[in-house]
Amino acid sequence: MPQELPGFYYDAEKNRYFPIKGPIPGSSRASSSSSSRAQKDFTEQTKVISSCRRACVRTSKLLRARELCGNIVYSIAGKCNFKEEVQKTQVSQPKVWKYSGTQNICDCALEQMRVNVQMVEGQTERDILLTGGINGLFSFIEVPKAQEQFGYTIQCVPTCVWPIIKGNQTGCSGVPGHVWRDRRASIQMSSNISCVKLFSKSLASATDDGWSKHALISTLGSESHGGSLCVLNFVDPIEVNPNIPLQSIQEVATFQCTIWTVDCGSNDNQAVIGNNLGAALVDMETRRASWVLRSKSDVLSLQSVRSGNVVLCGLRNGAIVTVDVRERREGSSARLVRHRISHSASDNTIGKSSKGSFKISGNIHTSRTVKLPSSISSLVSLQYDDQYFLASSMDGSVKLYDHRLTQRGAVQSYEGHVNSHTRIQLGVDPFEKFVMSGGEDNNLRIWSIKSGELLFQDKFSNKVLSTVCWQRAENFKPYIQLNDEENERRSFDDCFGDESCSSGAWLGSQEGLFYMNWP
Repeated sequence: MPQELPGFYYDAEKNRYFPIKGPIPGSSRASSSSSSRAQKDFTEQTKVISSCRRACVRTSKLLRARELCGNIVYSIAGKCNFKEEVQKTQVSQPKVWKYSGTQNICDCALEQMRVNVQMVEGQTERDILLTGGINGLFSFIEVPKAQEQFGYTIQCVPTCVWPIIKGNQTGCSGVPGHVWRDRRASIQMSSNISCVKLFSKSLASATDDGWSKHALISTLGSESHGGSLCVLNFVDPIEVNPNIPLQSIQEVATFQCTIWTVDCGSNDNQAVIGNNLGAALVDMETRRASWVLRSKSDVLSLQSVRSGNVVLCGLRNGAIVTVDVRERREGSSARLVRHRISHSASDNTIGKSSKGSFKISGNIHTSRTVKLPSSISSLVSLQYDDQYFLASSMDGSVKLYDHRLTQRGAVQSYEGHVNSHTRIQLGVDPFEKFVMSGGEDNNLRIWSIKSGELLFQDKFSNKVLSTVCWQRAENFKPYIQLNDEENERRSFDDCFGDESCSSGAWLGSQEGLFYMNWP
């Protein structure tokens, strides 16, 4: 048994120690201090309860405390970082708006995309929402600037549902604009839509402002039709027409299996699908699929790591396996390396228990495999440091993991989530400080990624909020385009304080489309 060395972690496959680098997500980079001291500070900070927010202290008092004490504000519970406390206080006080006429169109998939539209007066940019329902309907919803629109006939009006405002809401602050849709701007797919995913991690598929012009659409499959994979291409400007340009949606491949999820691969020509037989890498040009993982347990969730060389696969049996897709095998009949992995009794590394096992085939990093008590519902790899990823399962667990420290279990846990059998997405804000998720109790919850603190919990929908899409700020740049010093200077006000940023989060349930903002 290898000894634990402060500041290092042991890799069983490579049989050597590696230094632990990088800050915990949502925190600032530490100055030149020892690893043991950094770990001690992190432990202390996660135990600190924000007495300022729990006592409903107003921001003005926090400002006064900062003038007296600096960025470190002292309280009975301990010391608090002023900037983090202001951010948490604001996040815990959102406003939520429900849009009329949006029932049953965004309960399975919800993504935001920016497209070029050819108008009479010239070309312009518009934001649209790509939505998918359990009824197989794929739709466009226009999110106009001001109150302009291009041919959509149904005006969806927002109504404030949290906090509850009685009477006339015309004088309410922070009211978002109307959105527009048209029933002709929808396509009935061959079966239920299981996932819509943007090519957001590939620079080749994005414009200079970082917005992707491609999207992947997967359908679940039915008795008469197998699951299918389609690509949506909006590189060329679209005409002013409420109908979805059919030539923009192309079916890449169909499969005689159930497709649960999809994600982009290492480049624009690859996609990874998760199905009831495992996971396969699909070449978008040749339309050929090659298996990278075979399992008797369905792959319910997928997440490509930013490098594009590794894919996280969340299985129905609760396992999360790390698959290396660099050595792509041609043809679906190529032999994969077989593994027998033991079930673990906890969320720690698989392989230490003799209580049963399951077989799996693929180029898998077995030392990085973890096990949650129930089926995996959602996986999210953080962009700031792709060594970290969030995972939720259908027993209500939500946890943060570090690829380098999976043998030690989760880095952080988030309490209060309610789930038993529903696929519910996790949503992370653009600056990766907060994570939100709906629950089977119809509540929405927001946690601090760093501390694990529950910042908001309430019910404003009578159905499960199963989809989440954070609206990106106008001046937002992906982390991969900034250096460490620029990332350090980012503040909460850059995302929520400037009205020009117009940042918030879109939420979807069978009841309709919701929008959460912080005016």
